[in-house]
Amino acid sequence: MNRSTILPHFLAALSAIIWGVTFISTKLLIAEGLTPLAIFIYRFILAYLCILPMMRRFLAANLRDELTLALGGLAGGSIYFLTENTALGITFASNVSLLICTAPIFTVLLERAIYKTPLRKSLLGGSMIALTGVGLVIINEGMEFEISPLGDFLTIVAALLWSSYCLIVRRMAKKYDTFFITRKVFFYGIVSVLPFFIAETDSSDYALLAHNVVWMNLLFLGVLASMLCYLMWNVAVRSLGADKAANYLYVVPLVTIIASSIILKEPFTVYTFTGAIAIIGGVFIAERGGVGIKRTSTSAMTENA
Repeated sequence: MNRSTILPHFLAALSAIIWGVTFISTKLLIAEGLTPLAIFIYRFILAYLCILPMMRRFLAANLRDELTLALGGLAGGSIYFLTENTALGITFASNVSLLICTAPIFTVLLERAIYKTPLRKSLLGGSMIALTGVGLVIINEGMEFEISPLGDFLTIVAALLWSSYCLIVRRMAKKYDTFFITRKVFFYGIVSVLPFFIAETDSSDYALLAHNVVWMNLLFLGVLASMLCYLMWNVAVRSLGADKAANYLYVVPLVTIIASSIILKEPFTVYTFTGAIAIIGGVFIAERGGVGIKRTSTSAMTENA
């Protein structure tokens, strides 16, 4: 690491650390009474308002691309975050952050199914290791007899949705810049669920925004975790390259586990630790063995923030 890359390395690491805390922030908002839908709407509106001044074009080049971007807003926006946030309400934040790490593996498998991308031995081996880690996390939850496995299932669904979004980003990135794609995802994510939000929200729900813990966490999620981290991450990717910057993504679940243990007093058991090592190690091996996964994972995680 030379002097010219110190700042990009720092920005990549800082982004990963902040993203690791977003699971805790969301869980705190749910505890305050906000619904997963409300958290998503407030977060995306803040992020959209932040990125709006950078708008260079309003519509895609054709209707097909516009519809594809709208699908991205569902798969990587509204449906994804609603599924993930619902899971956070019924399972440990550390569990969610770990299971979401299987998304790159699902991405490679979808690439294989759609684009006939060859599978390598390291990919298959890494997938098995990561899935073993998933099993350990679920076993840990079952042994505690405190939470329904539904949260784990919803997290896996969220990972599959994110994988689908990765493929959409991969396709659209050939035609449009990342600012335009991200803004479109924010927009369609908001409009796809805004009617439901208006219908189920009353004045007492809006009153929650006056609570310090609520608006502070929403500002963190919308402005810092979504907008600022997106900018920092792109500086890191532009300077270091996607492959080197992507390595910092594996810091996210470790930060979540540590933060969950400290802030939420969630148990840190040997199963959780072993599952964490297996998932992170397996995904790392699989990512090294998958063609194009580095680029896809990096592009996608900028929007998960």
